[in-house]
Amino acid sequence: MSSIKQEAERCLKCKKPLCSANCPAATDVPRVVDLFLEGKIREAGEVLFYNNPLSAITSIICPHERNCLGHCVRGIKGEPVMFYRIEEFVSRFYLETFDIPKIKKNGIKVAVAGSGPAGITMSLLLLRSGYDVTLFEAEDSIGGVLKYGIPPFRLPREILDMYKDIMLKMGLHFRPNTRIGTNIMIEDLFPDGYKAVFVATGTGRPNKLGLLGETLGHVHFAVDYLKSPSAFDLGNTVAVVGAGNVAIDAARTAIRRSHSHVTILHFMGEENMTANHEEVEMAQLEGVEFIHFAQAVRINEDSVRCVRVNRIENADGSVSFEEDYSDVFDVPADSVIIAIGQGPGADMRAAGVKLTQRGLLDVNEYGETTRPGVFAAGDIVSGPKTVIEAVAFTKKVFSKMDEYMKSENV
Repeated sequence: MSSIKQEAERCLKCKKPLCSANCPAATDVPRVVDLFLEGKIREAGEVLFYNNPLSAITSIICPHERNCLGHCVRGIKGEPVMFYRIEEFVSRFYLETFDIPKIKKNGIKVAVAGSGPAGITMSLLLLRSGYDVTLFEAEDSIGGVLKYGIPPFRLPREILDMYKDIMLKMGLHFRPNTRIGTNIMIEDLFPDGYKAVFVATGTGRPNKLGLLGETLGHVHFAVDYLKSPSAFDLGNTVAVVGAGNVAIDAARTAIRRSHSHVTILHFMGEENMTANHEEVEMAQLEGVEFIHFAQAVRINEDSVRCVRVNRIENADGSVSFEEDYSDVFDVPADSVIIAIGQGPGADMRAAGVKLTQRGLLDVNEYGETTRPGVFAAGDIVSGPKTVIEAVAFTKKVFSKMDEYMKSENV
């Protein structure tokens, strides 16, 4: 593997960089590379941080093959530039040497509900603009899905500690173990002087399969398992139902913690998996077994009953999948982990705030809900998506919130 400097020297610094154009946060890759090669590491870090406050995180967990890496011109006839390696190094150094800026306070109070990717991003944007920010978090520390959903072997926990320390030094008021939507409602915040509320409570409630056996004692939801793996005794064989990033994280964690034989059951083919390709490859190297075209139909005490799924190419060129109930088989499992997506974890009903049919917050293109002063972003708006997508939309919402709170009509 080439050094980080060699990777930077391979960058062509295109006049119309496709890497930047295909980054949801529009990272200025050529400028960062230039500053890096000039030895201006802090300046490069500042460019990254002020464009994407979570660059130290997204550089590690982004689906790079879909974004910058997958659109690098060098990748057409050779190996693409691994810009994310440069970004990780520069962003980490910037956080470790962060100088708290002098901030002129504007005296306006804002509430942020949820400290996942969108909540951290919004808090940093508000703090550096002079707002008095109170961050409410249902758990005991910041991070949301970053801490309680992504295993530490993928995302080192000390990075989240650095973000927390920086925000506290910038004047953040942090209220842990406080869930907005249960013990405190959205409408409770305005009488206490908050001019606006930003909701980023995520989607922490797991979806069910709806199968017989789902309530048995050896069946667990991936979001619960990843939150506290040490609380679970999985046994020697584990079946994971699902094929997204959460399923892969659960499988890789089970191999590490329980030394179990782990099988992932997926009702479509490998090419249809939604998980990042690199994470799938790592899981395979670590010994995770994949059974594709397998639809779970019942959970037994010691196995998952499946039927074979046939891939059908239709006359119009489309592809469909059909269960074949004549081809039934059991996959041994001391424990079963369900990872088929999530929904909103808190009750977000509030006066004047409209929800979608899925229970998510209904917002416009600027993150405004149907109640003035209440804004939202992240998974509670879009359903589970990537961290970089949450950052990109949160930046857009911040601009509208900033405009709203400084309006004389509010």
